[in-house]
Amino acid sequence: MESSGLVLNLMALSALVPAAAIGLRKEPARDVVFWLFLAAAFIGPFLWVVTEFAAAWRTDLSAALWISIAATLAVYGFIAAMDREAWRLAPLLTPLMFIVGLLAFVWSGHPAARPLSPEQTTWIGIHIAVSVATYAVVTIVAVAGFAGILQERALKAKKPTAMTHALPSIAASDEMMMRLLAIAEAILAIGLISGMALNLKETGNVLSLDHKTVLAITAFAVIAALLVAHRLSGLRGRKAARWALSAYLILTLGYPGVKFVTDVMLS
Repeated sequence: MESSGLVLNLMALSALVPAAAIGLRKEPARDVVFWLFLAAAFIGPFLWVVTEFAAAWRTDLSAALWISIAATLAVYGFIAAMDREAWRLAPLLTPLMFIVGLLAFVWSGHPAARPLSPEQTTWIGIHIAVSVATYAVVTIVAVAGFAGILQERALKAKKPTAMTHALPSIAASDEMMMRLLAIAEAILAIGLISGMALNLKETGNVLSLDHKTVLAITAFAVIAALLVAHRLSGLRGRKAARWALSAYLILTLGYPGVKFVTDVMLS
Protein backbone atom coordinates (compact mmCIF):
# COMPACT_ATOMS: atom_id res chain seq x y z
CA MET A 1 0.00 0.00 0.00
CA GLU A 2 1.35 3.47 -0.87
CA SER A 3 1.88 5.90 2.00
CA SER A 4 -0.91 8.19 0.76
CA GLY A 5 -3.31 5.24 0.62
CA LEU A 6 -2.28 4.16 4.10
CA VAL A 7 -2.93 7.63 5.52
CA LEU A 8 -6.30 7.85 3.78
CA ASN A 9 -7.36 4.45 5.12
CA LEU A 10 -6.22 5.31 8.64
CA MET A 11 -8.12 8.61 8.54
CA ALA A 12 -11.30 6.89 7.37
CA LEU A 13 -10.96 4.19 10.01
CA SER A 14 -10.19 6.70 12.77
CA ALA A 15 -13.30 8.69 11.88
CA LEU A 16 -15.40 5.65 12.81
CA VAL A 17 -13.95 5.29 16.32
CA PRO A 18 -15.99 7.96 18.20
CA ALA A 19 -19.27 6.69 16.73
CA ALA A 20 -18.31 3.08 17.49
CA ALA A 21 -18.00 4.06 21.17
CA ILE A 22 -21.34 5.86 21.24
CA GLY A 23 -22.94 2.98 23.13
CA LEU A 24 -20.60 3.64 26.07
CA ARG A 25 -22.27 6.97 26.88
CA LYS A 26 -23.99 6.97 30.26
CA GLU A 27 -26.93 9.01 29.00
CA PRO A 28 -27.42 8.22 25.30
CA ALA A 29 -29.51 10.76 23.41
CA ARG A 30 -30.11 12.05 19.91
CA ASP A 31 -28.22 15.22 20.75
CA VAL A 32 -25.42 17.33 19.27
CA VAL A 33 -22.76 14.78 20.32
CA PHE A 34 -24.66 11.99 18.58
CA TRP A 35 -24.92 13.93 15.33
CA LEU A 36 -21.28 15.08 15.44
CA PHE A 37 -20.04 11.52 15.96
CA LEU A 38 -22.29 10.21 13.21
CA ALA A 39 -21.26 13.00 10.81
CA ALA A 40 -17.57 12.27 11.44
CA ALA A 41 -18.17 8.55 10.90
CA PHE A 42 -19.78 9.28 7.53
CA ILE A 43 -17.32 11.93 6.35
CA GLY A 44 -14.25 9.72 6.82
CA PRO A 45 -15.36 6.86 4.52
CA PHE A 46 -17.08 9.32 2.16
CA LEU A 47 -13.84 11.25 1.62
CA TRP A 48 -12.07 7.95 1.02
CA VAL A 49 -14.60 7.08 -1.69
CA VAL A 50 -14.44 10.54 -3.31
CA THR A 51 -10.63 10.54 -3.33
CA GLU A 52 -10.09 6.97 -4.52
CA PHE A 53 -12.87 7.08 -7.11
CA ALA A 54 -11.72 10.40 -8.58
CA ALA A 55 -9.52 8.77 -11.24
CA ALA A 56 -11.68 5.73 -12.03
CA TRP A 57 -14.46 3.60 -10.59
CA ARG A 58 -12.75 0.96 -8.43
CA THR A 59 -14.15 -2.56 -8.20
CA ASP A 60 -11.92 -4.15 -5.55
CA LEU A 61 -13.01 -5.51 -2.16
CA SER A 62 -11.67 -2.63 -0.07
CA ALA A 63 -13.52 -0.10 -2.24
CA ALA A 64 -16.74 -2.11 -1.98
CA LEU A 65 -16.48 -2.15 1.82
CA TRP A 66 -15.74 1.56 2.18
CA ILE A 67 -18.55 2.57 -0.16
CA SER A 68 -20.98 0.29 1.71
CA ILE A 69 -19.98 1.94 5.00
CA ALA A 70 -20.49 5.43 3.61
CA ALA A 71 -23.84 4.48 2.07
CA THR A 72 -25.07 2.72 5.22
CA LEU A 73 -24.19 5.66 7.46
CA ALA A 74 -25.79 8.13 5.04
CA VAL A 75 -29.03 6.12 4.95
CA TYR A 76 -28.93 5.62 8.72
CA GLY A 77 -28.48 9.35 9.32
CA PHE A 78 -31.59 10.07 7.27
CA ILE A 79 -33.60 7.37 9.05
CA ALA A 80 -32.39 8.53 12.48
CA ALA A 81 -33.55 12.05 11.65
CA MET A 82 -37.00 10.84 10.55
CA ASP A 83 -37.68 8.08 13.09
CA ARG A 84 -37.69 8.87 16.81
CA GLU A 85 -36.41 5.39 17.74
CA ALA A 86 -33.93 4.68 14.93
CA TRP A 87 -31.08 6.58 16.61
CA ARG A 88 -31.12 3.91 19.32
CA LEU A 89 -29.66 1.42 16.83
CA ALA A 90 -26.32 3.25 16.96
CA PRO A 91 -24.80 1.05 19.74
CA LEU A 92 -25.06 -1.91 17.35
CA LEU A 93 -24.69 -0.29 13.93
CA THR A 94 -21.64 1.90 14.50
CA PRO A 95 -19.43 -0.88 15.97
CA LEU A 96 -20.44 -3.03 12.99
CA MET A 97 -19.34 -0.25 10.63
CA PHE A 98 -16.01 -0.02 12.47
CA ILE A 99 -15.46 -3.78 12.06
CA VAL A 100 -16.26 -3.53 8.33
CA GLY A 101 -13.90 -0.54 8.12
CA LEU A 102 -11.18 -2.58 9.79
CA LEU A 103 -11.66 -5.30 7.17
CA ALA A 104 -11.49 -2.67 4.42
CA PHE A 105 -8.24 -1.40 5.92
CA VAL A 106 -6.76 -4.90 6.13
CA TRP A 107 -7.55 -5.64 2.48
CA SER A 108 -6.63 -2.19 1.17
CA GLY A 109 -3.11 -3.40 0.40
CA HIS A 110 -4.46 -6.05 -1.93
CA PRO A 111 -4.03 -5.17 -5.62
CA ALA A 112 -7.11 -3.35 -6.89
CA ALA A 113 -9.28 -5.05 -9.45
CA ARG A 114 -9.33 -3.66 -12.95
CA PRO A 115 -11.21 -0.32 -12.89
CA LEU A 116 -14.18 0.27 -15.16
CA SER A 117 -13.69 2.08 -18.42
CA PRO A 118 -15.50 5.42 -18.97
CA GLU A 119 -17.93 3.68 -21.34
CA GLN A 120 -18.88 1.18 -18.65
CA THR A 121 -19.02 3.58 -15.73
CA THR A 122 -22.36 5.29 -16.48
CA TRP A 123 -24.60 2.25 -16.81
CA ILE A 124 -22.80 -0.04 -14.42
CA GLY A 125 -22.40 2.86 -11.99
CA ILE A 126 -26.18 3.30 -11.83
CA HIS A 127 -26.68 -0.42 -11.24
CA ILE A 128 -24.00 -0.48 -8.54
CA ALA A 129 -25.50 2.59 -6.84
CA VAL A 130 -28.88 0.85 -6.61
CA SER A 131 -27.23 -2.33 -5.31
CA VAL A 132 -25.29 -0.40 -2.66
CA ALA A 133 -28.45 1.43 -1.56
CA THR A 134 -30.23 -1.92 -1.17
CA TYR A 135 -27.36 -3.34 0.86
CA ALA A 136 -27.29 -0.25 3.08
CA VAL A 137 -31.00 -0.47 3.89
CA VAL A 138 -30.87 -4.23 4.53
CA THR A 139 -27.86 -3.72 6.83
CA ILE A 140 -29.96 -1.40 8.98
CA VAL A 141 -32.84 -3.90 8.80
CA ALA A 142 -30.51 -6.63 10.10
CA VAL A 143 -29.36 -4.40 12.96
CA ALA A 144 -32.97 -3.61 13.89
CA GLY A 145 -33.79 -7.32 13.82
CA PHE A 146 -30.81 -8.15 16.01
CA ALA A 147 -31.82 -5.40 18.43
CA GLY A 148 -35.26 -7.00 18.72
CA ILE A 149 -33.68 -10.41 19.39
CA LEU A 150 -31.53 -8.95 22.18
CA GLN A 151 -34.53 -7.22 23.72
CA GLU A 152 -36.62 -10.39 23.56
CA ARG A 153 -33.88 -12.46 25.21
CA ALA A 154 -33.42 -9.89 27.98
CA LEU A 155 -37.18 -9.77 28.55
CA LYS A 156 -37.49 -13.56 28.82
CA ALA A 157 -34.48 -13.79 31.13
CA LYS A 158 -35.73 -10.78 33.12
CA LYS A 159 -32.18 -9.46 33.01
CA PRO A 160 -32.09 -6.15 31.12
CA THR A 161 -28.63 -4.73 30.45
CA ALA A 162 -27.23 -1.30 29.76
CA MET A 163 -27.19 -2.27 26.08
CA THR A 164 -30.85 -3.29 25.95
CA HIS A 165 -31.83 -0.11 27.80
CA ALA A 166 -30.15 1.88 25.03
CA LEU A 167 -31.74 -0.08 22.15
CA PRO A 168 -35.25 0.47 20.74
CA SER A 169 -38.11 -1.59 22.14
CA ILE A 170 -39.20 -4.88 20.55
CA ALA A 171 -42.25 -3.23 19.01
CA ALA A 172 -40.21 -0.32 17.63
CA SER A 173 -37.58 -2.70 16.21
CA ASP A 174 -40.27 -4.81 14.52
CA GLU A 175 -42.01 -1.79 13.02
CA MET A 176 -38.73 -0.32 11.77
CA MET A 177 -37.61 -3.65 10.33
CA MET A 178 -40.80 -4.23 8.32
CA ARG A 179 -40.98 -0.68 7.03
CA LEU A 180 -37.38 -0.75 5.87
CA LEU A 181 -37.79 -4.23 4.36
CA ALA A 182 -40.57 -2.92 2.12
CA ILE A 183 -38.27 -0.10 0.97
CA ALA A 184 -35.37 -2.53 0.45
CA GLU A 185 -37.58 -4.84 -1.62
CA ALA A 186 -38.58 -1.96 -3.89
CA ILE A 187 -34.97 -0.85 -4.38
CA LEU A 188 -33.85 -4.45 -4.93
CA ALA A 189 -36.53 -4.84 -7.61
CA ILE A 190 -35.11 -1.78 -9.39
CA GLY A 191 -31.64 -3.28 -9.06
CA LEU A 192 -32.73 -6.58 -10.58
CA ILE A 193 -34.49 -4.82 -13.46
CA SER A 194 -31.50 -2.55 -14.13
CA GLY A 195 -29.22 -5.59 -13.98
CA MET A 196 -31.36 -7.40 -16.52
CA ALA A 197 -31.36 -4.36 -18.82
CA LEU A 198 -27.59 -4.04 -18.52
CA ASN A 199 -27.06 -7.73 -19.18
CA LEU A 200 -29.40 -7.61 -22.19
CA LYS A 201 -27.42 -4.66 -23.58
CA GLU A 202 -24.04 -6.35 -23.12
CA THR A 203 -24.78 -10.01 -23.85
CA GLY A 204 -28.21 -10.16 -25.47
CA ASN A 205 -29.51 -12.32 -22.61
CA VAL A 206 -31.93 -11.12 -19.94
CA LEU A 207 -30.28 -13.08 -17.15
CA SER A 208 -26.82 -14.44 -16.44
CA LEU A 209 -27.16 -16.95 -13.64
CA ASP A 210 -23.91 -16.08 -11.91
CA HIS A 211 -23.48 -16.14 -8.14
CA LYS A 212 -24.42 -12.48 -7.60
CA THR A 213 -27.62 -12.73 -9.63
CA VAL A 214 -28.75 -15.96 -7.99
CA LEU A 215 -28.10 -14.58 -4.50
CA ALA A 216 -29.87 -11.30 -5.30
CA ILE A 217 -32.95 -13.16 -6.58
CA THR A 218 -32.86 -15.41 -3.50
CA ALA A 219 -32.71 -12.38 -1.19
CA PHE A 220 -35.62 -10.81 -3.09
CA ALA A 221 -37.66 -14.00 -2.60
CA VAL A 222 -36.81 -14.22 1.12
CA ILE A 223 -37.80 -10.60 1.75
CA ALA A 224 -41.01 -11.02 -0.27
CA ALA A 225 -41.92 -14.15 1.70
CA LEU A 226 -41.29 -12.35 4.99
CA LEU A 227 -43.40 -9.35 3.99
CA VAL A 228 -46.25 -11.61 2.85
CA ALA A 229 -46.06 -13.68 6.04
CA HIS A 230 -46.11 -10.53 8.13
CA ARG A 231 -49.12 -9.24 6.20
CA LEU A 232 -51.12 -12.48 6.36
CA SER A 233 -50.19 -13.94 9.74
CA GLY A 234 -48.63 -11.04 11.63
CA LEU A 235 -45.21 -12.71 11.72
CA ARG A 236 -42.91 -10.62 13.88
CA GLY A 237 -40.40 -10.85 16.70
CA ARG A 238 -37.52 -13.31 16.71
CA LYS A 239 -38.79 -15.40 13.76
CA ALA A 240 -39.15 -12.35 11.53
CA ALA A 241 -35.75 -11.07 12.65
CA ARG A 242 -34.11 -14.35 11.71
CA TRP A 243 -35.58 -14.13 8.21
CA ALA A 244 -34.33 -10.54 7.95
CA LEU A 245 -30.86 -11.59 9.08
CA SER A 246 -30.94 -14.38 6.49
CA ALA A 247 -31.65 -11.84 3.74
CA TYR A 248 -28.74 -9.71 4.99
CA LEU A 249 -26.44 -12.73 4.97
CA ILE A 250 -27.49 -13.64 1.43
CA LEU A 251 -26.84 -10.10 0.16
CA THR A 252 -23.51 -10.04 2.01
CA LEU A 253 -22.50 -13.23 0.21
CA GLY A 254 -23.63 -11.71 -3.08
CA TYR A 255 -21.91 -8.33 -2.73
CA PRO A 256 -18.70 -8.23 -0.62
CA GLY A 257 -18.64 -12.03 -0.39
CA VAL A 258 -18.27 -12.58 -4.13
CA LYS A 259 -15.65 -9.82 -4.30
CA PHE A 260 -13.69 -11.49 -1.52
CA VAL A 261 -13.64 -14.77 -3.42
CA THR A 262 -12.76 -13.27 -6.82
CA ASP A 263 -10.38 -10.48 -5.70
CA VAL A 264 -8.63 -12.18 -2.79
CA MET A 265 -8.97 -15.96 -2.74
CA LEU A 266 -8.72 -16.48 -6.51
CA SER A 267 -6.20 -13.73 -7.28
